[in-house]
Amino acid sequence: MKAQEVLEDAVGRRVSCDGERGTVRYVGPVPPTAGLWLGVEWDDPERGKHDGSHEGVRYFTCRHPTGGSFVRPKKASFGVDYVTALKQRYEVELQEVIGEELKISSRTVMMVGFEDNKVKTVKYLKRLIILLQYNCKNKVKTVKYLKRLKILIIIIYYCKNKVLHCAPMWQHLEELYLADNDITELLRPHRVLQTLKVLDLSNNHIVQETVLEISHLPCLEKLNLSSSGLSVIQFSDASAGNKTALFPALKTLLLDDNNISEWCVVNELEKLSSLLHLSCRRNPLLQREKNPETVRQIIIARLSRLELLDMRKVLSDERRGAELDYCKKFGLDWLKAGGHSDPEKNHPNTEFMSEHPRFLALLQKYGAPDEGELKEQKPFALKNQLLTLTFVCPEDSERKPIEKKLPGSMIVQKVKGLLHRLLKLPGMELKLSYTCSKMAGREIEIDNDLKPLEFYSVEDGDRILVRWS
Repeated sequence: MKAQEVLEDAVGRRVSCDGERGTVRYVGPVPPTAGLWLGVEWDDPERGKHDGSHEGVRYFTCRHPTGGSFVRPKKASFGVDYVTALKQRYEVELQEVIGEELKISSRTVMMVGFEDNKVKTVKYLKRLIILLQYNCKNKVKTVKYLKRLKILIIIIYYCKNKVLHCAPMWQHLEELYLADNDITELLRPHRVLQTLKVLDLSNNHIVQETVLEISHLPCLEKLNLSSSGLSVIQFSDASAGNKTALFPALKTLLLDDNNISEWCVVNELEKLSSLLHLSCRRNPLLQREKNPETVRQIIIARLSRLELLDMRKVLSDERRGAELDYCKKFGLDWLKAGGHSDPEKNHPNTEFMSEHPRFLALLQKYGAPDEGELKEQKPFALKNQLLTLTFVCPEDSERKPIEKKLPGSMIVQKVKGLLHRLLKLPGMELKLSYTCSKMAGREIEIDNDLKPLEFYSVEDGDRILVRWS
């Protein structure tokens, strides 16, 4: 790829490098080095090194402080255009499929955008892929002949202001995909899109004040707002602890890769009457706690009906543990705000109830926590997080117990890796459990490699039992 070609159209284009994907935000020199560089904002913020600044000079901006880096053009792949990809994947030429049905996996689709007449006879097509290029003023009108259209995927969309203009033609549309279309402002759909169940607006930098313009869609069940620049969501029609009338059918909400950093946003989501599934990965909010699992538990405790969080099921035992820990974590704040174990004297102030709108409901569910269980929130320090643990092998009496200091945030998988080396058991499948003085005679299984030790309430001085097969 020639440097001049990159300069002309690279900014804003998607790119991949070593299996990672991102968006080009800058093209040009980066002194003191010579030659051309691409400034890339990566989809995975951990892939980057900085926020678009280098040696005190800002070249571009990122949503995350480690989301950007510079790469040479020769190391970046811009992929191929849609037409070429269609030919490579399905071995068809563009002119062969325009206006014709095409089998993709188990679905029958049709691609339109260059010819009008061929589509007119296909009145019962339920899934449509539209390829819109350059002058699409008249081409979109071909969709009006598809009265029973159910799914519309707009792949290349240069006329974004025409969606609502064309919407009356799609009387039965259920799914609409508008990702990566440079949409910045949402308008209220009056008497159109009333059957819509799925709406994908990901990778559009949306003015967040306009999000509520689509909140009156009566059938909308799934909304994807990932990578849309959102930092605030507020439902002003409902006070804390009450349900909003907005998004009445919304069950699934995707908010990955946004700028959400405050717990008040999660509190607002509790106002949604139908919300069951939430994804909010790679938001600054996740940095509020040192352990990502702690953030997950707090979100579960704040959202009473959540069944799926970040693509992982919320099991009943996990919910119970999360809600009990939440009461203990914020119990002292509750007492200081006027809370009391006696229901007649329990009157926490407005500020506390605004920050923790579910707290009283959790007290009714589990009862007030004992004051002895409540601890002051201490600032993070490594020495406060290390646990002294004794590892024993109950089925091999010749092995001596091993004592180690490990952080409570250490995941089980890494603990097993350490034990493989310490016990010289490469390739063996380890099974862990633990005992503690508080529960004499009881052995608790540690059965999830992706959980941290503190998830299982492992404490300083506990004994970890190691078995293998």
